[in-house]
Amino acid sequence: MSRYCRKTSTTTPSSHCLFGTARVKAWRVNATGAELPYANCVSGPSSLFHYSIPATSAMSLLHFSTFLAVALLARAQTQLLQGSCSFEADSCGYTSDPAYAEWTINEEGRFITAESLTFAEKGKYVLVSPELELRDWSCVRLVYQISGSGSLQLHLRPEGENFDYTLWTAEKPSDSWLIASVDLRNTSGAYQLLFEAKPSRGMGNSVALFEIHIIPGYCIECSFEEQHLCGYSNQWNPNVNWYVGGSLARDPQSNLPDDHTMNNERGHYMYVDSVYVKRFQEVAKLVSPMTTTSMAGCLSFYYQRDQAVGNFFSVFTKDQLGHYDEIWRPDVYATTNWKLVQVDIKAPHPLEVVFEVAFNSPRGGYVALDDISFSPEFCHTETEPAFDPSVANCDFEEDLCQYYQEQAGGSVWNRVSVKPNVYRIGDHTTGTGSFLLANTRYTSRPGYVSRLFGPSLPGNHKYCLRFYYALHGFMKIDNALALYVYDENNIAQEKLWTVSERYKDAWTQVEVTYLKPMPTKVAFVSICRNFWDCGLVSLDDISVTLGDCRVTAGPLNPPPGHCNFETGDCDYTQKKKAKKGHWLRIRGQTPTSYTGPKGDHTLGVGYYMYIEASYMLPKQSAQLKSTELRGSAGPQCLIFFYHMYGSGTGTLNVLLHKGDRDRLLWTRQGEQSVSWMKATVDYECYTRHWIIFEAARGSSIRSDIAIDDIVFKKGPCKDPGDSIQYSGFSENLNEIEY
Repeated sequence: MSRYCRKTSTTTPSSHCLFGTARVKAWRVNATGAELPYANCVSGPSSLFHYSIPATSAMSLLHFSTFLAVALLARAQTQLLQGSCSFEADSCGYTSDPAYAEWTINEEGRFITAESLTFAEKGKYVLVSPELELRDWSCVRLVYQISGSGSLQLHLRPEGENFDYTLWTAEKPSDSWLIASVDLRNTSGAYQLLFEAKPSRGMGNSVALFEIHIIPGYCIECSFEEQHLCGYSNQWNPNVNWYVGGSLARDPQSNLPDDHTMNNERGHYMYVDSVYVKRFQEVAKLVSPMTTTSMAGCLSFYYQRDQAVGNFFSVFTKDQLGHYDEIWRPDVYATTNWKLVQVDIKAPHPLEVVFEVAFNSPRGGYVALDDISFSPEFCHTETEPAFDPSVANCDFEEDLCQYYQEQAGGSVWNRVSVKPNVYRIGDHTTGTGSFLLANTRYTSRPGYVSRLFGPSLPGNHKYCLRFYYALHGFMKIDNALALYVYDENNIAQEKLWTVSERYKDAWTQVEVTYLKPMPTKVAFVSICRNFWDCGLVSLDDISVTLGDCRVTAGPLNPPPGHCNFETGDCDYTQKKKAKKGHWLRIRGQTPTSYTGPKGDHTLGVGYYMYIEASYMLPKQSAQLKSTELRGSAGPQCLIFFYHMYGSGTGTLNVLLHKGDRDRLLWTRQGEQSVSWMKATVDYECYTRHWIIFEAARGSSIRSDIAIDDIVFKKGPCKDPGDSIQYSGFSENLNEIEY
């Protein structure tokens, strides 16, 4: 049976070979019930391309067999690393996680499947690789199919960590197998790969894995000798497309070149020809696999270009938002030999490389492409190394970092701290630390215009700036706080943001994406025109990363082990009992006055979990249970933020649940602060366990308790974080230091 043929129906006497986006009959049933192969079932994937094979008598079966032999030879020569599997005879050390439904190897081999009818209440399938120790950069090339509806995810499980890192996700169904390419960064520790399948319930829904190949190098690299073409795809156009060139099957009268890799007519390359052009400026696009991790270095490839006056050849990068950025175009016209191109790229976030050719007429010639490679070293010495914008980060715990303000008129921005109290919020970072405050009482004038400048950042980079602000006592919020970008000559280039809504006494997050061609610096501008209209402006936790805020890691894209409740309950569970209170997910202020937060810790306008004391009796409690944690030999660190404000506040406990026993890790009792407070908990547990957040109501309905921004990571925590050693009121609870 063909390598990628899969029986997809139990109601018909024949099955199909999944070739490209069309079904090609692969097997038939003879009179005795035996299955016999059709001659046109081709072994191996070629799903998104049309091979250039002329429909003439010159195309003999011998030529086609030679083509297959060359392709299979190239495949055999590919170095496969530990963890590769084609499921021909067994599962190569891959095992089904016993906690979930069991994967099934096809009785004839060649693929492993997850069927919707067999997983019942277990919800999903998890296939776990043997332990891998691949020290150098490598690429997972996956051949898979989602039939009907469902999803498939690839996770990485580092040794000694509680959580898995999602590398890749697919949800789009197809009637054929597809190719996925996922980069694995070089690492010093052991890890496992997990394939998680969730076929939807119902007849005909399934997920299949045909082949897992792990090869050395980068997924973006390709010599086009393998049948699946490294996951490169052709963006279909009715008239002009990228084709596979080379091999003995080509037209003898063709003027196309020999392959570059093998330097003969047996090898393969990609090419696009103008012969079928119907309209002016018809475009053919060859798209690389999407990178799955940050990369920076030298992209190399070879090309030939015929009749260059009739075509346009460019190379772009394309990000997840669909934005194109041209990185190269040729500086010569026709090339009679293969020409090497080297261009530096910086990819802090996932992107595709797009090779684009446009033709003016059917006499526009051709463009050929071969041997795409990548090196982590830049190919041009003048290329600046990847810039780290974290120099502009500041939480103001120690000092002003690299921020400074205009000196004219006195210092308006000052670094202050607020001890835990029930009147005024503390800083955003820990609840007990420092932040910046703009206040008219620091000036000798009834009003002020103050500019707080950040460090200078290089131009031609897209930056994502995030920060938190809070307002107190403003009668009018116009000009209370605005964000500008200035050039090196202190000339304002653009107003990026200004306060538009009033979120009183709550830290609110702002995120802004900007790009300028010249070096720039941001400026936080606060204007007070009348003493009686102005109040206090607070600023904290400024961070800058490369890339668009919509694709960079942030509150809506939390890493594994992080839960901020913005998109759900993170699979945390609880036992809801009748007439007893439980944890609620909410945004905004809690219903009862003088208790609970005014907003969440993550965004200020987002979600958090809390207990509503008015639904409970005194000393009644509610438990929120985490997902299962695997445990490890080293210390573990739990970080979270809690809010305990109200005269009748009860108790918040953190428990470690293992087996049938609970162990107390951390506790707080009584009113703590009107602010969100940071807690850090170091603990050790070598086996699977759960963490439970238990909140008990106090003496009155003013006893709402909330939690947010939970983080699990390898310990120790290092950051002292929750440094308050008291339970309940301290002697200086309401002391405010300005």
